[in-house]
Amino acid sequence: MSLSNRLFSSQTLLEREQLWRDYQATRQVTETICKPLEIEDYVIQTMPEASPAKWHLAHVTWFFEAFLLKPYLPNYKEFNQGFHFIFNSYYQQLGVMHPRAKRGCLSRPTVAEIYQYRAYVDEQMQQLIDKIGEQPEIQKRILIGLNHEQQHQELFFTDIKYNLSANPLYPVYRDDLTPVPQVSASTQQWHNFDAGMYQIGNNAENEYIFDNEYPAHQQYVDAFQLSSRLVTNGEYIEFIEDNGYQRPEFWLADAWTTIQQQQWQAPLYWEKRDEQWWHFTLAGLQPVDKNAPVCHVSYFEADAFASWAGARLPTEFEWEVAAQSLPLTGNFYEADYLQPTPAAADSNGLQQMYGDVWEWTRSPYVAYPKYRPAKGAIGEYNGKFMCNQFVLRGGSCATSENHIRLTYRNFFYPHERWQFKGFRLAQDV
Repeated sequence: MSLSNRLFSSQTLLEREQLWRDYQATRQVTETICKPLEIEDYVIQTMPEASPAKWHLAHVTWFFEAFLLKPYLPNYKEFNQGFHFIFNSYYQQLGVMHPRAKRGCLSRPTVAEIYQYRAYVDEQMQQLIDKIGEQPEIQKRILIGLNHEQQHQELFFTDIKYNLSANPLYPVYRDDLTPVPQVSASTQQWHNFDAGMYQIGNNAENEYIFDNEYPAHQQYVDAFQLSSRLVTNGEYIEFIEDNGYQRPEFWLADAWTTIQQQQWQAPLYWEKRDEQWWHFTLAGLQPVDKNAPVCHVSYFEADAFASWAGARLPTEFEWEVAAQSLPLTGNFYEADYLQPTPAAADSNGLQQMYGDVWEWTRSPYVAYPKYRPAKGAIGEYNGKFMCNQFVLRGGSCATSENHIRLTYRNFFYPHERWQFKGFRLAQDV
């Protein structure tokens, strides 16, 4: 899929045609992701954070309706006025919404009606794009909508995986995924980076970025070392076998409380059978590959492992400095593994900086200097979440390759594990 995030001050016919193609391609990926689902799979919700597939399908459609069609397309008629209540996610300025934890209680509207809703909105969006020339703000909002849908495409995978994992029969989402390559373990190396002032963030006058990536600013970064690769399952098993989950000296206070309350003994989806670790994947239950990156761990677990290993997690600034000269290549959605893959054993540089797993950093998710959220409800997209969360970088095996960039800042609460999240180690110099 090709997604152009370039911004134009005005729209030519060719540019409008490209935007419409980008819109169609992005929307099609969402429906392709849903093709392996049985009709029953669309509705279930096994925890408040894991929304039903049906809700995702409708919500990304509602986004275009709420932020583009209703304010900008003359005489637009809503497909169903009740959808505004049940498919708004968290935009308080747009009115009350259905509780997040009860999205799985909605047997109606049917899946068929949701697909009709998508088709209806797509038809109206084509009319809007045809008239886009005089209003650059419309194009900007369309790009927000397309990037928003790409975020939900990744959430489709993480939520489908979590919802299916609750079934003791270990149902398979897809049995035709590309097999993960079996390679020898890559030796961990340490790469040095000098102290200095570095530009962090992105001003991006001619391309789309999320608002939490700007403004670009100067940031002093002390000298540091960064591991050449992600922490592996095999290394994490060593932590488990050294009673890592039973030793409070490695854990933050909130982390220790969490693992006691939740009775965590291993990453999410792991279980031990006959002295062998297995984990649930989108291809079903599989043996844990010791050479692949550890995945589905919380910030609490990543930080505890780093303490056990005599290291620490990198800051998001250190991560960005280290990745500045690297190509945007890696194990993304298009590779069709849908799980992390081992690092190449014969590489001397930094590996796995993009794709495989979102990498926890030790940086709290806060605003960059001089950041101001956009006015109106669209300003609720990122800014209001800048509290009590941590930044992750680099994308994952479920991220589209054209959705990631150096300055992309993801963010989650420190206890959350159901996303494709892992980490690499850093050290002071």
